[in-house]
Amino acid sequence: MSKVEEFEELRPLLFSLAYRILGSVGEAEDAVQETWLRFDASATRPVSVRAFLSAAVTRISIDVLRSARVRRESYAGPWFPEPLLDDPYEDPERSAELADSVSMAALVLLERLSPLERAVFLLREVFAFGFDEVAEAVGRSEAACRQLLVRARRHMAAGRPRFAADSGERQELARRFFEALRAGDVAGLQHLLADDVQLVGDGGGKAPQLSRTVTGARGVARLLGTFYPLLFRTGATCEPCEVNGQPGAVVRDREGRVLNAMVLDVLGGRVRTVRGVLNPDKLGHLGPVADAWALNREVRRLRGRANRPGPDGEPRDIPLEIA
Repeated sequence: MSKVEEFEELRPLLFSLAYRILGSVGEAEDAVQETWLRFDASATRPVSVRAFLSAAVTRISIDVLRSARVRRESYAGPWFPEPLLDDPYEDPERSAELADSVSMAALVLLERLSPLERAVFLLREVFAFGFDEVAEAVGRSEAACRQLLVRARRHMAAGRPRFAADSGERQELARRFFEALRAGDVAGLQHLLADDVQLVGDGGGKAPQLSRTVTGARGVARLLGTFYPLLFRTGATCEPCEVNGQPGAVVRDREGRVLNAMVLDVLGGRVRTVRGVLNPDKLGHLGPVADAWALNREVRRLRGRANRPGPDGEPRDIPLEIA
């Protein structure tokens, strides 16, 4: 088998590992490409190509993440990973771990970890690498890696939900949610939402953005059920699909350009979180990106009384970036 063939066979694993470390499709692809360049330039054949490439992509990703974390400290509003529609790596024996680790909720939790903790946790808990391989990949002793793993597990466990919905329940709830969204059925949406549901979006300061997280079934249902019917009147469409292994949708404008990637966290028979990624820098890998500002102006015109308060005193002006 040639070097190219060996590398291409392992590319899905390398990308999946890099994406989980970085939370960025583009940066993960760059890390994989840099890994190939190092492998191609290597004069000697490693004993284990898998171990060599995994260590290389891990170290590259850790270096990239360290600089990315500095940028994220000044990020405008909540930070979410870039949406991933298809994870190229499959392992039947690790399917549950792989699916959980790529979810938006898990990737946001991983942001609490240091780059080394994050890499060790993923290599060991998700991809089932031996501690000797983990140690080689991150350049630490096995004992140090065990300590890093203990801390990482503690942080991750503290933020995880106590119970999760099965796949069938999630899909059925998502189907009803998007039907109600298309119909502007506020009461129907409210019935599907947990009492403490959160609506939160990532515009990165580059798209119309909520000034705060909206909490509570009534408020979230009212925002979603008021805004999206107006958006659909502009010719926009909502395409339900899996996003990061969770029920979600890609919202496109009348020209088919990507406006938003929406993800639903489903627990206990209700939607607990609605996340939206609208930052255009995070959507380009899904296709041409829509002009969110122009669409926002169009929705405001449709609404008519965009900036005037309604009879309940609440503002009618609903920004586009509402997930």
